[in-house]
Amino acid sequence: MNQKICAAGNMIVDMLYPVRGLPGPGELTTIDDPIIKSTGGAVCNVLGDLAIIDPALPLAALGRVGEDPEGGFVLDSFKPYKNIDLSMVKREGRTSFTAVMSDAVSKERTFFHYRGANAAFCESDIDFKKIEGMLLHIGYILLLDALDSEDSEYGTKMARLLCHAKEYGIRTSVDVVSEAGSRFKRLVPPALKYTDYCIINEVEAEQVTGVKLRDSGGGLITANLAQALEIIRDCGVSEWVIIHYPEGGCGLDNRGRYAQSQALRLPPDAIQGKVGAGDAFCAGVLYTACQNNSLEEGLELGNAAAAASLLKPGAVEGMKGVNELKKLRSFYK
Repeated sequence: MNQKICAAGNMIVDMLYPVRGLPGPGELTTIDDPIIKSTGGAVCNVLGDLAIIDPALPLAALGRVGEDPEGGFVLDSFKPYKNIDLSMVKREGRTSFTAVMSDAVSKERTFFHYRGANAAFCESDIDFKKIEGMLLHIGYILLLDALDSEDSEYGTKMARLLCHAKEYGIRTSVDVVSEAGSRFKRLVPPALKYTDYCIINEVEAEQVTGVKLRDSGGGLITANLAQALEIIRDCGVSEWVIIHYPEGGCGLDNRGRYAQSQALRLPPDAIQGKVGAGDAFCAGVLYTACQNNSLEEGLELGNAAAAASLLKPGAVEGMKGVNELKKLRSFYK
């Protein structure tokens, strides 16, 4: 089966500024070259990855970009991929962007995000008849203001959208943005009730469930992963619950079977960037799901896709075709 995949939600322009240390209040720092402009967000990253994994896979984008040069830049970024339908992308307002300050001293990055057009993306932007029978992936919960807003019947507008999608025979998938605070437990569980595939990282899973997944030294608490998966599944996820982390990934399927897969053992000096690894993992899982293959295969391909992403600085430029990903998995196993 080669089911069409539609990705909806965040479409972002990322501006990367290399700085010589982050300044304190009232202080100045220098921005060096190169200043890099690229696309980001769930729609751009996941669809870009999927288009490379399988150039014959039918794909579609759903979201909003602005009527500005940045919006044109986002749409132009899809031109190399002939299998992505952009007809459902709406242009209005100003394109969402993130200013990324990359500290050359500490090697850490700080993000300043302008929500822009993405904030207005809502269910009325979607013609469910056009995506009937597809797999719909939406990202990110907590970064789509209109869909994160309260709904008296469903809890959130996102939950309402997902419910209506399933009524049209659309399989649903969600991803979440990492954020500190109390919004996770208020905004994420309502959506999970109408989700077939939940693919999130360990930080987000801890926020949703309250189950501690990292110890004080930063080590992964593997003994707690199954509990976190079960809590998320009990929120209503019907097919796969998956938690990914730098060490690999694990999941529960619809029969309650647990599976896990280790990350590829890349040499440290081979890693050039981490900006798109989570979305790449997600793309590998979604590709497996649309082929109706097993959770175990999804985790394996997800980890291979994440590793390919790490081999290049950008979010999608390191991605490879599905057969090459399998070879990469074997080489670095």
